[in-house]
Amino acid sequence: MTLTTWAGNLTYAAARVHEPRTVEQVQEVVAAARHVRALGTRHCFNDLADTPHDLVRLDGLDPDLRLDTAARTVTVTGGTRYGALARALHAQGWALGNLASLPHISVAGAVATATHGSGDRSRNLAAAVAALDVVGADGSLRRLARGDADFPGAVVALGALGVVVRVTLDVEETYDVAQEVHTDLPWDAVLDDLDAVTGSADSVSLFTDWVGPTVRQVWRKTRLAPGATYEPRPDLFGARPATGPLHPLPGIDPVSCTPQLGVPGPWHERLPHFRLEFTPSNGDELQSEYLVPRAHAVGAIEALRALGPVVAPLLQVAEVRTVAADDLWLSSAQGGDRVGLHFTWLPRQAEVQAVLPRIEEALAPFGARPHWGKLFDRVVPGGGDPRDAYPHLDDFRALVARTDPDGTFRNPFVERHVLGA
Repeated sequence: MTLTTWAGNLTYAAARVHEPRTVEQVQEVVAAARHVRALGTRHCFNDLADTPHDLVRLDGLDPDLRLDTAARTVTVTGGTRYGALARALHAQGWALGNLASLPHISVAGAVATATHGSGDRSRNLAAAVAALDVVGADGSLRRLARGDADFPGAVVALGALGVVVRVTLDVEETYDVAQEVHTDLPWDAVLDDLDAVTGSADSVSLFTDWVGPTVRQVWRKTRLAPGATYEPRPDLFGARPATGPLHPLPGIDPVSCTPQLGVPGPWHERLPHFRLEFTPSNGDELQSEYLVPRAHAVGAIEALRALGPVVAPLLQVAEVRTVAADDLWLSSAQGGDRVGLHFTWLPRQAEVQAVLPRIEEALAPFGARPHWGKLFDRVVPGGGDPRDAYPHLDDFRALVARTDPDGTFRNPFVERHVLGA
């Protein structure tokens, strides 16, 4: 079976692809394999999940949703898509605290790579994990829960500790969100008071091409109290409210986007940028993202604007978002609030790979960390010891050595970027 990443930019090299339907079958596959990696919805742009040996697809597992209203948690199998989970939760009066821009991604894959949504007070999706069920190298099933000594290293683990077959997430009572879009926000307003711009709603995304005097679009998502109405904002620091629905890319039909114009609706139909029922792409694309400490955000933005003429010819759109701090060892937001600088590229990989060192050199003074599942050149932009970016990296390496001494879950990506071997 030939498999590619979601974008089609990488063909997996696995000699064998397994499609288990039960957790027990996953255990059997892992116990028999010399080297094995797990695969979710393949929304990845590098070789993080690749292996020349055995791949285990998790998207065929029964979602097996278990809602515990007393504990305020839900447990699902790792290959479950966030959009499917969200619909099931909402139907029972419950919700997640945050979602990424795409609802099509798998829970275990998003958690393992520290994927995030947006919001000054919203942490990445992995921070909502209360427990994990992980199949170890010998096929045994281990449960890790919040409060366990290994837990902070096991959540954002890049598949290096085992196959995550179930994830338990925090939930809350369902709520409504209103989404509106403003256009042509002056960059001067962003740089003068970034906190005011990103604090103007619960979730704020700035879409830009890094050239010109304005941010092209500002997407704002506001959470509503029960029974509350929403009054759209007529002005946003000089930006104008859109007169109709918009797609982040100019001239593209917004039919695939979630409802806008300040009309309130269920959380899972507003927090993502795109609807679950549509293919999550305008076409072929590549992605990169770097997250910088909040304190350095303005300097990083100015550095990227200076690179605008270099970046823009390869760019479909860029997005600026905020992420609250967490304490997960390999999270891009570990230890402090972050601002994400996201690039959606044209499908010209050689040219994109060639420009990434220029971007990373520009971001190096600002303590940038790359998104694990997207295209990047080095874990520490500009070079340097990865332990400088991830203070708990030695702890993580020790955890891998203790739980997987024979390297069953190692692959070239993990060795190259994380384990240093």
